[in-house]
Amino acid sequence: MVNTDRRTRFLGWIILDETQIPWVFVEPGSVLVGSDNRSILFGGIGPRHEVIVEYPFRISERPLNFEEAISLAEDSEMELVSDSEWQLAYSRGLLSGEDGFSESLADSAQDYWGKACDGRPFVNDSQSPKIIRRWKSGHAETLTAFTQSSAEGTVTDGVRLVVREHSGWGGNPIEVPRVNYSSILIEEILLCLIVGIFPSFIWAFFNASPGYIQEGWLNLILGGAFFSIFTMLFWRPKQPTWYIESGRMVPRRNKK
Repeated sequence: MVNTDRRTRFLGWIILDETQIPWVFVEPGSVLVGSDNRSILFGGIGPRHEVIVEYPFRISERPLNFEEAISLAEDSEMELVSDSEWQLAYSRGLLSGEDGFSESLADSAQDYWGKACDGRPFVNDSQSPKIIRRWKSGHAETLTAFTQSSAEGTVTDGVRLVVREHSGWGGNPIEVPRVNYSSILIEEILLCLIVGIFPSFIWAFFNASPGYIQEGWLNLILGGAFFSIFTMLFWRPKQPTWYIESGRMVPRRNKK
């Protein structure tokens, strides 16, 4: 809960050390985070999953530069907003930004496997890239980038702060399961056969010279495998979305 001895609330504003920040109040709720598209060029950070934020919070209406955010958050209850909190506010039309402007979040990960789904930041590894949001044509896209400071500055342009009205997160949150690499490998093998190898043999059967399949079968397999891998740039089947049901995560193609 916000310490009212240090701050004064008035119409969504918090006044701290004579510095005024416009805040947006966000009610508790659920939101879907992430992408179900696994293609390289058009996909996003996955898997797509549901997050339930059970506490109200305030998020800064405008992004702050890093120096401003550090000075305000020091010795206060303000923190860098999490990816889930940002998405909940964004899904309700409460956030906006200028094209090309990027915002760094508290989360640090390359994907969402193993993420707690209660609103807290997800730090998969200290060496992982930061999850950022970049504004483009009035919408925000999710990216990852290493945002360490350097002589030239940082990769991102700013951050948003959050004030949470809760007493802390529980010790056993509902989490997105860990990635199952074996299922991904099986899917890729099937796609390689269906999309690449089988069609190459069918083409050779109807179009190649007699005996080509017996003599050039290895080339047909390698060519089909290469084509299947190439299609990964543009297309992969939609992945299931993970929903919170009865205290656990359940994958569904379409929620009923």
